[in-house]
Amino acid sequence: MAKCLVVPYSYSSTGTRSRTRSSGSGSTSKPPGLQVQLQHHHLKYSLIQQNSLSVSVSAQCYYNTHTLLRRGILCALDSDVPHPLHHQVQGMFTGLLGNLSLLSYFAKKREKEAIVVQTLGVISLYAVFAQLSMAEAMPLSYFVITSVVVATGLVLNFLNYFGLLNAGIWRFWEDFITVGGLSVLPQIMWSTFVPYIPNSILPGVFAFLVALVAVIMARLGKLSAKGIKFVGAISGWTATLLFMWMPISQMWTNFLNPDNIKGLSAFSMLLAMIGNGLMIPRALFIRDFMWFTGSTWASLFYGYGNIVCLYCFNSISKEFFLAATAGLILWIGMALWRDADVYGYNSPFTSLKELVSGS
Repeated sequence: MAKCLVVPYSYSSTGTRSRTRSSGSGSTSKPPGLQVQLQHHHLKYSLIQQNSLSVSVSAQCYYNTHTLLRRGILCALDSDVPHPLHHQVQGMFTGLLGNLSLLSYFAKKREKEAIVVQTLGVISLYAVFAQLSMAEAMPLSYFVITSVVVATGLVLNFLNYFGLLNAGIWRFWEDFITVGGLSVLPQIMWSTFVPYIPNSILPGVFAFLVALVAVIMARLGKLSAKGIKFVGAISGWTATLLFMWMPISQMWTNFLNPDNIKGLSAFSMLLAMIGNGLMIPRALFIRDFMWFTGSTWASLFYGYGNIVCLYCFNSISKEFFLAATAGLILWIGMALWRDADVYGYNSPFTSLKELVSGS
């Protein structure tokens, strides 16, 4: 934080700054009453001028600090250098798109609990973007576009859930998130490793063209039944892969900037591990391989993976690490055992085999 110093100068009635001097023997004598009164007014005027200077300098220091912070954030957004903030903002955009895509996926499957989770994810990330916009750390045009996409996605998903949306509008929204998600995924993967690889938009452009052609061919009936089904599942898998990439991007950032690990909250990572872990039994029970893959990956590599990084850098205690490890192993083991028991199987591996094969 910037520190401001106020130099104790006094000011004359003409505004000239000078140090306070004591009266010498050669000074003109004044009546005692008049001299005290003049000193009193002079002191009041000096204090007013000093306070004005203090407020002015403090305001300038605040403005400079705010400007430097805002420029730092904007530079992190625009820079190709792997700045930690750059990856965090990039990760928030990735998470927002992933939440919207999975919200559409679960709304179509009528999974109430998963819908609530994804909706909360969208709202919480949007709140962060709103704070960045109010701090002038995010361009207003970007925030407006983000707001339109978020509002449209939430309204369309809930109208579709309650059966109030036209089928054609819903198909257009599905095509939009399919093309958008498939375009963003390879671009995010590529930009994670810049500047160690050349900065380029070719991965995103190529993926956009492929996704656009695939969607058009599917809507025109130029694909087989399996091809149409595959295109319909792209948005869900794209969202899952976006979430799966988030821990990789975070670990890469930790590798490049070891001090960045100190900014991670151990309890936040623990909540991420628990929250994703709670989805594993339901995904396994309904044999949703995509949901199971995303939840397991996020619990292991995003939540628990960052806990391992925190432990390696001595940011958490050994007891915290061991408790998290034991809890995760016991929870996954119990989920597999209970699923096999419900279906009447002798081995939990039978459940996993059915999950992967889709039988």
